[in-house]
Amino acid sequence: MTSITGFTLQQWQQLYQQDAEAIGVTLENLLATLSTDDTAWLYLATPAQLRAQITPLLAAYREDPASLPLFGVPFAVKDNIDVAGWPTSAACPAFTYQAENDAVAVARLKAAGAIVMGKTNLDQYATGLVGCRSPFGAVPNTFDAAYVSGGSSSGSASVLARGLVGFSLGTDTAGSGRVPAAFNNVVGLKPTKGWLSASGVVPACRLNDTISVFALTVEDAWIVADIAGGYDASDAYSRSNPALAPAAMSVAPRFAIPATPTFFDDRQAEGAWETALSALRATGASLHPIDFTPFQQLADQLYYGPWVAERTVAVGDMLQQPDNMDPVVHGIVASGEQYSAVDTFKAEYLRAELTRQIQHTLSQFDALVVPTSPTIHTLEEMKQEPVRYNSQFGTYTNFTNLADLSALALPGPFRADGLPAGITLVAPAWHDRALATFGQRWQQQQALTLGATGKAQPAHHLSLPDSALHVRVAVVGAHLSGMPLNHQLTTRHAVLVEETQTAACYRLWALANTQPPKPGLAKAGSGKAITVELWDIPLARFGEFVAEIPAPLGIGTLTLADGRAVKGFICEPAALSDATEITEFGGWRNWLTRKETTHV
Repeated sequence: MTSITGFTLQQWQQLYQQDAEAIGVTLENLLATLSTDDTAWLYLATPAQLRAQITPLLAAYREDPASLPLFGVPFAVKDNIDVAGWPTSAACPAFTYQAENDAVAVARLKAAGAIVMGKTNLDQYATGLVGCRSPFGAVPNTFDAAYVSGGSSSGSASVLARGLVGFSLGTDTAGSGRVPAAFNNVVGLKPTKGWLSASGVVPACRLNDTISVFALTVEDAWIVADIAGGYDASDAYSRSNPALAPAAMSVAPRFAIPATPTFFDDRQAEGAWETALSALRATGASLHPIDFTPFQQLADQLYYGPWVAERTVAVGDMLQQPDNMDPVVHGIVASGEQYSAVDTFKAEYLRAELTRQIQHTLSQFDALVVPTSPTIHTLEEMKQEPVRYNSQFGTYTNFTNLADLSALALPGPFRADGLPAGITLVAPAWHDRALATFGQRWQQQQALTLGATGKAQPAHHLSLPDSALHVRVAVVGAHLSGMPLNHQLTTRHAVLVEETQTAACYRLWALANTQPPKPGLAKAGSGKAITVELWDIPLARFGEFVAEIPAPLGIGTLTLADGRAVKGFICEPAALSDATEITEFGGWRNWLTRKETTHV
């Protein structure tokens, strides 16, 4: 049997396209290799629970394979997220309960065909970035067992990095979906708060929690999040995407970086960061040092201020049972009791002020890039300084949810000692897709092996699914790149997709008496392929873009040379009577170039 360790979503799909009926045997054999003696696993599906998931999916797949994009893909769930009929412990045995329903995100993934293989270990109550605050044992680093795996989503990162599942779910309040990604050489997507429902998730800090996704590739992480996400009326903090953010990042992005990053005297971490900066420049990005002080001040608020009282609320009555809690976790959570309502309001005012500064800074760039963690420590070192070293791990992660930002942790150049390091892209809320488009380019350029599997990246990367939150518009004249009206696109976060051509059934005219000069495009019985540019414009900005288009131009539907249909500029026929036909030139630029040459 072919080894399925380290399969990407594309490889799982290809496996079942060859033999969908093998799903049962394939996943039963996989389950037989897993054991709760591995501290990354807290609970594994029984053979009966596995069959109960597979049987209805197989029948549905026979009828319509396209309806199950994750058919048969095994995944793991952090054990503070509910799976119906399974225990949820949040790594606290005294807290454990049997979940009646799937968490909404889990239910959506299962409905798409994914199969839950097991529940994974975590820092108790998702309080920690270390992976060793669990009564079920520490989860070691997948590259060197002497080191921490990172937390709190330690088990989910570990089983994914070893290729035991196709993807896994974690949660992220202060960096729990990013630090373990960096320490284990995998992708960690921390979605915008409210995109993935928190229904069925044991809260750590309800205002600042989100389910996160671990995957071997950026495209896999995006596909999973896109399926799992969406508005959920049962979650009071769920929200709809306002469709204002760009669909992608430019080919030459402007990145902010900390002007004076700290690495706590970890020379190898600093060296990996410097190598990453060189690699970023090689992608065509420009790097711009910024004052990181507001980010650091906000990061400090999460654990050293009244925000920690959110954890106190989440733990509830269990706080009165210190013997049933990890002592470090209990100490952190209990500290929330010392703050007053007055302290809390003051903290919120400070959070808002710092967030405003941060948002202003980020508005000048495509994203902020930071080391995911400034250092790493061994399990033994963590025993000596459990709070201080944990705090170090959160230097570049703690501020993100407080400031309502999206983030994507990416594998990066390794340290000189062979341990993984990583970088994280941070941008405003709902810029998740734009981060993912750059993340794909970065991962392909780095060409690192996948997680701890030793496997090379797939030769052919999946494209991100088409976005329902953006409108693809074909422009033919004054809105082309570098033309006088192109700003009407770029100021609305529209992104250039490609240059292409229409089907060979269009005719082009240079309109009379228009400023700036504009062409008119019209469909005809016979014509020629006309060069156009395709731009993706956020759905919420499309209406105001159309409102600026003057008569006789308008927006209709164009057919491209490859058969695609997109929105695009059309012209009222009456305006063509005194226009100059320029179809033979094949495009507006060619016409302008010919005119300039003629005048010379």
